[in-house]
Amino acid sequence: MSNIFSSSIGKKLIMSLSGLFLVTFLLLHVSINLTALFSREAYEAACAFMDTNIFIQIMVPVLALGFVIHILFSIIITLKNRNARPVKYAVGNNTEASSWAAKNMFVLGLIVIGFLGLHLTHFWAKMQLQHFLGHHGENAYELLTRLFGQWYYCAIYVVWIIALYFHISHGFWSAFQTLGLNNSKWIPRLQLIAKLYAIVVALGFISIPVYFWFGLGQ
Repeated sequence: MSNIFSSSIGKKLIMSLSGLFLVTFLLLHVSINLTALFSREAYEAACAFMDTNIFIQIMVPVLALGFVIHILFSIIITLKNRNARPVKYAVGNNTEASSWAAKNMFVLGLIVIGFLGLHLTHFWAKMQLQHFLGHHGENAYELLTRLFGQWYYCAIYVVWIIALYFHISHGFWSAFQTLGLNNSKWIPRLQLIAKLYAIVVALGFISIPVYFWFGLGQ
């Protein structure tokens, strides 16, 4: 068991599994957020469900642990690779390894982490955290309207999602490659699925600030 944490393959396996777990969460998260485009009532109901559902409450610390594990092992692997040879991040075949996203996965990850902190400060800390502490949190829909009514916050949010798109578009299929699906038959399919998935998630997230910036939610 200790070999999983000490070996290079074991570290990549843990990073890949935690990454796939977070990718699954993103699809759930964007689906819930998109309810804001339908009506205020739908979004507030979705947020209330997130605040009160026991399964969601249990998954919050599990999700946080997933982020910590993925970030920690990403840093460990990147530092080890840079010390061993001038190659950035884990790469796949020669064609994809030369892509911009593959070369900048670590930097993209840092951008995602930085904006994640901003996102948690402006949303999670003002809603879910307040409810957990027994306080009255801010109204979810009004918070969306206020924050995305500011052009600079919308711009920051869009930059964050673009970085997330590139990170997922490479990381998604690369994780499956680490798990063993690395033959010439599956890699092109996984690359296509990864790109389509990243596009769907990115457009879903970006549509929310655009919607509120144009005042469609008021």
